[in-house]
Amino acid sequence: MASLPLVIGRDIDAARAAARRVVETHRALSRWLRPGQTLAEIDRFVAKTLDEMGARSCFLGYKVPRSPAFPSHACLSVNDCVVHGTAASHLPPLVAGDVLKIDIGVFFEGWVGDAAWTYCFGPPSPTVKALMDCGKEALRRGVHQLQPGRPYIEWARTVQGYVESPPPEGCGFHLIRGLGGHGYGRRLHGPPFVSNVVPAHIGEWPDALTPARVGTLLAVEPMIAVGTGKTIQRKNQWPIYTADRSCSVHYEHDVLIGEHGPVVLTEGLEETPDVVAV
Repeated sequence: MASLPLVIGRDIDAARAAARRVVETHRALSRWLRPGQTLAEIDRFVAKTLDEMGARSCFLGYKVPRSPAFPSHACLSVNDCVVHGTAASHLPPLVAGDVLKIDIGVFFEGWVGDAAWTYCFGPPSPTVKALMDCGKEALRRGVHQLQPGRPYIEWARTVQGYVESPPPEGCGFHLIRGLGGHGYGRRLHGPPFVSNVVPAHIGEWPDALTPARVGTLLAVEPMIAVGTGKTIQRKNQWPIYTADRSCSVHYEHDVLIGEHGPVVLTEGLEETPDVVAV
């Protein structure tokens, strides 16, 4: 895949404006979500909110080889569904104890914004709270490593070291294998791939030692599960599940590699209330 162009000047403002639409949609969701809602209702709310802001989903209709076009405005992934859940992937209304990952991608005036956050319906159990706290802190620590000239493997070393080390130094959870962050800009996906784990052998992650370049836009996204980093996916279907059906979380920021360090374009997302009142 061809490299994405670096962003400078007014293009940075345009990318930031797209990212802000994602943050504002998450904020609207956090105020609106209630137990008893279905994924289809939540997806319609996302579509309506984006339309009111002059944006549209960049997920709806998205295609990859050997899969149908993505059928929903947002990725809505419940409990053991890690990512790419569709509005029809979980049909029962959401209830207390459900953990919902909402990944929102937008087109706004020619630019993409793409960020995910995790919500718990009702007070989280101790394990789920630890999982959510781990995901948010892993993202924060990892973003700090996205310094100009520093290789992307430093992101993975930091995130993996924190998530998978046993307590008290780390969380004792598992990063999902085979999934990671990516470059973006005027299209949703492009180089570099940003793995959340260090490569096990030479050639496994070609971008690992690539130094971050000023002007690069990245969507970085730890995906973490309680019991395993392995996944399962039904043939020709989008949702990806943990292989042991344990609970998972997903956190994602849009980051610009700035001259003096990383600039989080989805700043403020981490302040979004993520526990839904019951």
